[in-house]
Amino acid sequence: MTKHLNPYHIAITNIPGLGAKGTRQLMDVCHGPEELFSMSRAQLREIFPRHSSIADAIESKATLRQAEQEIPRLQQFGIETLFFTEADYPQRLNETGCEDTPVLLYRLGQCDLNPHHAVAMVGTRKCSDYGRTVTIRLVQEMAADKPVIVSGLAYGIDTAAHSAALNHGLPTVAVLGHGLDTIYPNQNRPLAKRILDQGGALLTEYPLETEIQAAFFPARNRIVAALSDATVVVESAERGGGLITANIANSYHREVFAVPGRLDDPLSEGCNNLIVNNKAIMLRNAGDLYFQMGWKNDMVKARHKEEQQELFATLKESEQTIVSLLHEHREMTMDEIDQKCDLSLPQIASSLMEMELKGVVRCLPGRIYKLA
Repeated sequence: MTKHLNPYHIAITNIPGLGAKGTRQLMDVCHGPEELFSMSRAQLREIFPRHSSIADAIESKATLRQAEQEIPRLQQFGIETLFFTEADYPQRLNETGCEDTPVLLYRLGQCDLNPHHAVAMVGTRKCSDYGRTVTIRLVQEMAADKPVIVSGLAYGIDTAAHSAALNHGLPTVAVLGHGLDTIYPNQNRPLAKRILDQGGALLTEYPLETEIQAAFFPARNRIVAALSDATVVVESAERGGGLITANIANSYHREVFAVPGRLDDPLSEGCNNLIVNNKAIMLRNAGDLYFQMGWKNDMVKARHKEEQQELFATLKESEQTIVSLLHEHREMTMDEIDQKCDLSLPQIASSLMEMELKGVVRCLPGRIYKLA
């Protein structure tokens, strides 16, 4: 059954000057885009006192009319839209620190974008046989636990990662730097078809007929990073898209891994620098990634769940309250925890410190807390 496409979701993202952060903030005070487009001129001027052009654009409803005209073409291609307030939108993009991610995505394919585990694999377009071989081996080693493999459908490491995922029965998501009515590079059209045929997805923030521009490809890397729990840079020169993705992943409080290479190999310079500068964890095999991420095989997971249940029973009431919140929201700051419960800030701070010592929670950069 084809998902209903909401023209208001498309229209609000096309308002000049509003942007993703502005849209997210607006939806905190509005019940939805429909309410925004129904407001009077006076109400809009009150919301946008310093940005009359935004108020005028909303009042004119020009973007809404354009969206209504675009929907039949999206339906013709079988494309769905995912708005950031919807359940099927990738919720990792809604986590604290990711406010610059798109509020609307276009998707072809039915791959779950909220999987238990997702790993981004990125690197140079001009990869060596070593880089290609390592990529295939890493995906093969992860295959038993079925993570979603995320990459960008470019030449080199991206192509190797997508192909290896498909060959080992893993779902894979390709994030594109253009609209879904085309595939770039053209040579990867058969790969894109395989991704869709085998339950994967093509994803982009760009509408149909978007002209391909070089600047869009680095921009799409923030989606690759945000979709994933961990980013793996397999092979990269001193500068490159893989390093852009790694830096963005770091800023999103995601783990970054880099495959080391020879000291005299230009294609390994970027990875080696990430490791030396403590911007990435050295990765030798999938076991390193699973150990650092705290991911375990099914048998160990079951035992870990039992241990967690036993531990939960021994926690204080205040600690149990915080653990329940972190189960629900994945990552939270102390202020966000304070807003969601009746505990005082001193109680929250004390409970978090005790749970860190017990190994129940982890504190990430920016004083963001998640369950260990």
